[in-house]
Amino acid sequence: MKITCIGSQEHEKLMLPLAAYFRVRPPTTYSITFDSYEKMAKLVNDGYYESLPFTSGGFNWTFKIYPNGNKKDAAAPGWVSVYVKIDNSFCVTNPQDVYAEIKFFLYNGVTRLYYTHQESEPVKFDDVKPEWGVASFVTSACFVNPTAYLYDGGKCEFGVDIFVTHRSKREVFSYDVNVTNPIYTWCLPNFSTLCHCSYTSHTFCSGDRNWVLKVYPNGDGCAKDKYLSLYLLSVDNEINYVKATLRVLNQTPCNNVVKPVEGWPKATCNNGWGFQEFIALADLKDPCKGFLVNDVLRVQVEITAFSKHTPLN
Repeated sequence: MKITCIGSQEHEKLMLPLAAYFRVRPPTTYSITFDSYEKMAKLVNDGYYESLPFTSGGFNWTFKIYPNGNKKDAAAPGWVSVYVKIDNSFCVTNPQDVYAEIKFFLYNGVTRLYYTHQESEPVKFDDVKPEWGVASFVTSACFVNPTAYLYDGGKCEFGVDIFVTHRSKREVFSYDVNVTNPIYTWCLPNFSTLCHCSYTSHTFCSGDRNWVLKVYPNGDGCAKDKYLSLYLLSVDNEINYVKATLRVLNQTPCNNVVKPVEGWPKATCNNGWGFQEFIALADLKDPCKGFLVNDVLRVQVEITAFSKHTPLN
């Protein structure tokens, strides 16, 4: 017997053709077994049978079967219609569109396979259209005489799978070259008496991001006891592409030690941006060089651009 599937005429059309096939696995969301299809067809109220409520994807649904077709949806004469309906009371407190992948099933008792109608695209449910289905699912002739779809004295089984497709998380990657408050200067007094391995500045905001400067007065890693090390770090450990300029300031500005940084954070730079060998300690501590005035070290950063990863709901 050939079974033809025709999509609902009233509801939204799909761009791709519908798929119908047979499968072994039973429905995973909900199924209805009628002990007597003929009796159900005679007793239905308002032309359809509606299941008890069931849950799928965090929403409540019902499964509706029209044994004589849904005339309101222009069902062709002699066809059975099937629909799923979402409980749209959730729209009152939490208005949203729900998209779900829908499959309808009819069990073949002879082959023990499920005739399956599957939509090629997720279906939209909302407070305006809480119900969706197939007006012409199978012909009612399948149930007139004992056939593969009626078994055990008139039993039949309909089923539905509903897989709610939740929207995935997204992000936007951008590169900001218009940085607000791009310059930050940090002063370390009593430099000659600093005894800790490293010092970190107060948090400062630049380009709506939080940053700190980190100084190793006697060097970091292989630069220890030879150089001052200077780094720019992201307070939130964001992995951004950064373009900036680091400076050790001199009392004569033209003698500032200036080093640009550009790229992604590096493990060798405290997971930030900077240099182990920023300025030789011999030059820094030389009173004739003009870097330490009144025993105060002044370091500076100018952030000129950085990338952003902005999450979207």
